[in-house]
Amino acid sequence: MTAASNAPRRDSYDVVIVGGAVMGSSIAWALSACVGFDGSVLVIERDPSYANASTTHTNSCMRQQFSNPLNVQISRFSADFVRNFRERLGGDPEIPDIFTHHFGYMYLAGDEQFAETLRRNQAIQAALGADTRIMNPAEIKAAYPFYAVDDIICGSHNLTDEGYFDSGTMFDWWRRKARQNGVEYVTDEVVGLARDSGRVSGAVLASGSTVRCGTLVNAAGPRAVEVARMVGATLPVEPRKRFTFVFDAAEALDAALPLTIDPTGVHMRSDGDAYMCGCTPDVDPAVSYDDFAMDHDIFEAKVWPVLAHRVPAFERLKVTRQWAGHYAYNTLDHNVVVGPHHEIENFIFANGFSGHGMQQSPAIGRAVSEWIAYGKYRTLDLTPLGYRRIVDRTPFVESAII
Repeated sequence: MTAASNAPRRDSYDVVIVGGAVMGSSIAWALSACVGFDGSVLVIERDPSYANASTTHTNSCMRQQFSNPLNVQISRFSADFVRNFRERLGGDPEIPDIFTHHFGYMYLAGDEQFAETLRRNQAIQAALGADTRIMNPAEIKAAYPFYAVDDIICGSHNLTDEGYFDSGTMFDWWRRKARQNGVEYVTDEVVGLARDSGRVSGAVLASGSTVRCGTLVNAAGPRAVEVARMVGATLPVEPRKRFTFVFDAAEALDAALPLTIDPTGVHMRSDGDAYMCGCTPDVDPAVSYDDFAMDHDIFEAKVWPVLAHRVPAFERLKVTRQWAGHYAYNTLDHNVVVGPHHEIENFIFANGFSGHGMQQSPAIGRAVSEWIAYGKYRTLDLTPLGYRRIVDRTPFVESAII
């Protein structure tokens, strides 16, 4: 792959995208492939190694088990995109298939209230074409004998288009194809935005130059709030730390472990020949952008007891890898903010995914490209996820948050 240049080749672009990780690159590629757009695109990325990006720290999961119909539709679009990746990118025979492992998600209900939530969500998902089904404890035990289910009311499970996918390859080819289609990537940082007649007119770079733009897209991940402030916008997005652990089990399971969401909130899944798990910290404050320190007590205190209880074979295990990553966490409602600012129409948001960004990136890239090219959404109407709800403080309701 051609290395990013440190200086833009032009002083003006039709679209400038702030952030070149998975969301910025999805939008960049989608624009470059959009039949209704023939303009110039610049992607500005502060760290092209992506060493601390949420994209790099992803667990690369996909699911359709959401409670809001629009989130289900976003997931179904993205699953179809991944399944037909080569065709979606133009049919180049060099483009690989995206590896997927459809072991499914398994939401477990430990009380009747959450069981009813799962049943209600399943009806929504099934109406939109998802293969989610509700399983009683006997059915869960028959399909997955390794679970302990004496304290479980029911489970919600789907083996179609749910599980792990190779998001790294998707991200890599989006960047490759975007560049082949003329998108320019530079290594720099946006430190200010120029305004003219109520519009963003340019991006001021740390290197000292200013590039003019017709449209500016905020795809800056956990740092998106800093870009929003440059136009006086309040964006309730902050970095929240999440911990991931990979472990080997002394007694390997005889089938793939679905991505299991225990009633405690601890989640676990197969990861090749090993297993992966994690949780939300009990104390969950915003952290600094460069804080990736591990909490070395959380596994022993919170995670391991749940693993050993839910899957007794995990009583004996060994952690082999661990890391901390950041959610770009939307404190209003944990869902993406996408689309134009309600007053500055050429300032576009794609922020606050709260852990859903990788699996939603194909649909969001398509949607933003449509908005820029046509002035409206064509594939999926994402208006309910727009910035207006932030201004009005009206949350987009989604109960299936991990």
